[in-house]
Amino acid sequence: MAGNESLQADDNRDRKTTTNGVEGGVRRRSTGKLHDPNVTFEEYYYYSQLSRAHPSEAPDASSTAAPNRLSKYVPFRKGTMAVENSAIREEKDLDGSLGDETWHEVSQEEYVQASRALRTATWGAVFYLITTDILGPYSTAWAFSQMGYGPAAVLYFIFACFAAYGGFLLWRMFLQLDSDRYPLRSFGDIAYRVAGKVACQTMNVFQSVQLLFNVGIIIIQNGQGLSQISKGSVCFIVLCFVWAIAGAIIGQIRTLQRLGWLAHFAIWINVLTLIITTAVVFHSDPNYDAALANNNAPKGPKVTTAGPPAGVAFEGQVVGLMQAVYSYGGAMLFVEFMAEMKRPYDFWKGMVAAQTFIFACYMIFGFLVYSQQGQFAINPNYQGVSPYAWQTAVNSLALVTALIAALLYGNIGIKVLYSNVLMDMLGFPSLAQNSGKLLWVAIVPIYWAIAFVVAAAIPSVSNLSGLIAAACILQFSYTFPPFLMLFHNAQRDAIQEGEGFEVSTGRTIRHDRGMARWMRGLRKNAALNAFNLFFFLGSLATAVLGIYSAVVGLINAYAETAVSGFSCTNPVGA
Repeated sequence: MAGNESLQADDNRDRKTTTNGVEGGVRRRSTGKLHDPNVTFEEYYYYSQLSRAHPSEAPDASSTAAPNRLSKYVPFRKGTMAVENSAIREEKDLDGSLGDETWHEVSQEEYVQASRALRTATWGAVFYLITTDILGPYSTAWAFSQMGYGPAAVLYFIFACFAAYGGFLLWRMFLQLDSDRYPLRSFGDIAYRVAGKVACQTMNVFQSVQLLFNVGIIIIQNGQGLSQISKGSVCFIVLCFVWAIAGAIIGQIRTLQRLGWLAHFAIWINVLTLIITTAVVFHSDPNYDAALANNNAPKGPKVTTAGPPAGVAFEGQVVGLMQAVYSYGGAMLFVEFMAEMKRPYDFWKGMVAAQTFIFACYMIFGFLVYSQQGQFAINPNYQGVSPYAWQTAVNSLALVTALIAALLYGNIGIKVLYSNVLMDMLGFPSLAQNSGKLLWVAIVPIYWAIAFVVAAAIPSVSNLSGLIAAACILQFSYTFPPFLMLFHNAQRDAIQEGEGFEVSTGRTIRHDRGMARWMRGLRKNAALNAFNLFFFLGSLATAVLGIYSAVVGLINAYAETAVSGFSCTNPVGA
């Protein structure tokens, strides 16, 4: 089986030794790096089984029936526990402790204690984190105005289903690759273990760009909100700068555990904002000034359509579609959430509950607001209400939730940058050390400053969010999961009797290598792998179309509306 390298590098690596990672029958010691080239896929897989079998991850007594229904689809549950417990006993029998100390510097039990001390989040906390991360219904009415009732509802549903499927794939790979000895910390870690260093670096770059642009979009939205509250008396770009400073200050929070109560708080503020916005649009006219400034839609009769509106170009409809992609853009952070869970197996509960709640919010809010505002709906929708008092109220509420979301994005974004670049490549200290904490303090304002520059240069929420949705968000939710699952399945299913990781010597035993091995692995679940390939190619084609349409939309926005970079003018009017 191919180890922890890409398909192209598989043969070269296997030629080095008969069994990967072995010299003279004794495994080479770990390099200590976050991504260790000496650790093979089989070793990651072996230790993940030990971790899944640990008593702390056993199903609760109240939920013993539930895993049985999922046992066909969920790794390391019923039917494999005996094998896992046997593996634990085998490792203990080697020298009376967990781990062969002739080649391991730290025992397995020490890894367990150190790793699990840091994992405290429950699936309930994950529900709040996912909902805070993903829930953003304020573009749905605008998306409906670009696509019409029918296409918008169908596409939002389809993208919700595929987003849930992509999250399911990530969850399965996490359970089969994460362990106390080799914990997964980010999306890029999965890529490294199944597809190699280049895939990992590529996804880390995409993740960093997406998080940075997400923070930038929030800065724009909050700058618009503050400008509306001040009735345009303060320069728009100055308000964006003030918001960036606020984010840099509160961004000093380092752990997700401390964000849990904030995430809980943010969800219900979001719901309150939805209720107020929906109620107000039923009892007042649209904000015609904002619609003209943002959508180039002059005052006139309200128009709603069942199908695509006649006055919206194809590129505009695709940008509307990208709002659905943007609205489900949370898979990038799923690995980080699972990495902080006490029982990662329970992640599916939080994900399913969150996705169901989010889809319901999108449909209800989108239908109701579009029915009342038609082509005058803007993005974000709550800034399209006309009574100043209610506009100020919802802007104030949105400022709080947006700051919490930006804090979440910034927290994860800086951690990805710090772990994968500063620590792994440049040798920076851990964030657990005092020197690492001081570096965090210095890095946070730099990160927010860059996000501010992005926001100031491209202050068009709809087109910028459409661009980042097509270029990055779509990849993490729809393109990357099936791509990585193909690599994962090819390696896992290629393991034959007598192959795998040998804990007593630290050797990885393989009886063959190369393309024949990869094809054997892919053939084992041919139908599922074919579906994942089709899913991957379809997502890739959608991304290309979305990027093209978003770029065209940005060009048109600069030419036809009040949007301009580093301007004192609010893109949605005063």
